[in-house]
Amino acid sequence: MSDSSGWSTSRERRPGVIPLRPLMLGEIVEGAVTTMRRYAGVVFGSAAVVALLSAVVYYAADLWVLDATSPAPVIDENAPPEVQLDQAVTQLQEALPQFGVLALITLVTQTFLSGLLTVVVGRAVLGQSVGVRGAWEELRPRLVTLLGLTLVVTLAVMVGTAFFIVPGVWLYALLSLATPALVLERGTLGTALRRSVALVQGAWWRVFGVLVTAVLVTWVVSYLIQWPFNLAIDPQAFERGYTPEELMLQELGGAVARTITVPFSAAVTALLYIDQRMRRENLADELARAARAE
Repeated sequence: MSDSSGWSTSRERRPGVIPLRPLMLGEIVEGAVTTMRRYAGVVFGSAAVVALLSAVVYYAADLWVLDATSPAPVIDENAPPEVQLDQAVTQLQEALPQFGVLALITLVTQTFLSGLLTVVVGRAVLGQSVGVRGAWEELRPRLVTLLGLTLVVTLAVMVGTAFFIVPGVWLYALLSLATPALVLERGTLGTALRRSVALVQGAWWRVFGVLVTAVLVTWVVSYLIQWPFNLAIDPQAFERGYTPEELMLQELGGAVARTITVPFSAAVTALLYIDQRMRRENLADELARAARAE
């Protein structure tokens, strides 16, 4: 039950998609799903456009840059060990440029979408509506900085992972809140990194647990969405080389999956950032005043 102002008549303050108090894991997940459902037009509309555009770029890269229609190099199980080693090195040499191209496409498209959806979540917490144009106008001044931030975080995690994996995992959680800090606090790249570290310190395991939960959910959902598309692709396609039609099906399945999973992941991260600020900085009272002012 709520009064005419839209506030709950119970003691819990909830002007938007989450209660304004420290959140439990289930409430973060629920808040992310509620945001996606309540703001479906801007969330799925922007996600679908970005996902389809990136699918077209992926498809073009598959055909003309990565040469995915050619047979992939294989390791001969019956060959001598030194020959198998040479074959493995050849596989790695061919995979690295492919990984770089795909990573660049992902960096640009997903950074833009994550930033845009972070703006939506920031408004959703206050119960405010926002369209694609409004979200874009708010994100645009920080888009270049956001791309730089994403690149810095990605490189830091990759370098850390190269050193026995553990440092990369530690940095992944420690810097995970930098994107919402940059977008919602409108600071600088360095400030966003420091804010993420400050908010995660002392709560690393909790932050990591929420992030892992989001990763597992997105992996399962992505697998289920792409499964029907993959059924139409020959299991031997990787070894013999994909046909253009198979590549199209593969990228289409990936685009549909990203339309669902990227918004969920971005929303969970943004809500986790807000939750940490409510726990550390009494942000709940500030949000409540902002919601009343609307």
